[in-house]
Amino acid sequence: MTHDIELIDRIAVALMQRRERIGTAESCTGGLIAAACTSLAGSSQWFERGVVSYSNEAKAELLGVPKGLVALHGAVSAEVAEHMARGMLAHAPIDWALSVTGIAGPTGGSEAKPVGTVWLALVHAGRPAQVWREHFSGDRQAVRAQTVTAGLRALCEALEDRDS
Repeated sequence: MTHDIELIDRIAVALMQRRERIGTAESCTGGLIAAACTSLAGSSQWFERGVVSYSNEAKAELLGVPKGLVALHGAVSAEVAEHMARGMLAHAPIDWALSVTGIAGPTGGSEAKPVGTVWLALVHAGRPAQVWREHFSGDRQAVRAQTVTAGLRALCEALEDRDS
């Protein structure tokens, strides 16, 4: 978790320098990314909101993810992760949206999507979405912790790439 604190500090500095804000749309992490961000005092300057859209209904109602998309690709997919992030960006006064959807386990996996499969998406207004899949190992807590770190790392890298 020390690594996450360092990432959050870097994210905070970069977002405040740009006067930009972020929101999160989380499924398998249940709000852990938002909790990590808001663990830093003063985070209200750059963290706007987080949505825990654990159920497919919540993904549709809160983020505008089409139910047909979930039916076609599954809740754990690139398409749903991207729609979650785009939905957050469309429904909140933010510049960045980070979304995660995955199978933390110990049940729920399949041969095509084993436990530890996580899709993440990072979207910034006016830029192409960054969507990627991770395969994490370990128990439920480990998968969720690795997902938080992967999301924060990607956000930090994207923010710091904009510096150059």
